Amino acid sequence: MITILAVAGAAGDLAPAFTRHPSVEVLAASDIEDALEKLARNRRIDAVLLLGGPAAPDAARMIREEDPGAPPLYAPASAGAIPGVIGLADAAPEVMAEALARLLQPEG
Repeated sequence: MITILAVAGAAGDLAPAFTRHPSVEVLAASDIEDALEKLARNRRIDAVLLLGGPAAPDAARMIREEDPGAPPLYAPASAGAIPGVIGLADAAPEVMAEALARLLQPEG
C-alpha cells in the first residue's frame, strides 16, 4: 500500500484517480497544522504532495523543521523551486497524484 498525504487538497478530489490503483491511499490535510498532525500520527505515509500554491514553500519548510525524517516532498512546478522538494509537472491534482503513485510504485 502506498500512502500519499495531500496538503491543502481534498481527498475527494483525488479519489477518482485511484479507482484503478487499489494499492494507493490518499490522505488529505487541509493546512500545514493538519499535515504535521497526520505525519506525527501516521508513519506509513510514503510521500507528501504540496498543493497549497503560494503556501507550498512555507509548508515544506515547516514540515522539514518539525519532522526532519519526513517522507519525500513533492509540489507542482508552478510552486517554483523549493529547497528539498521534488517538482512534478503542472497538472490537475488527481493527475499529479497518479504520477506520484507511479513513481513510488515498487518495480516488479
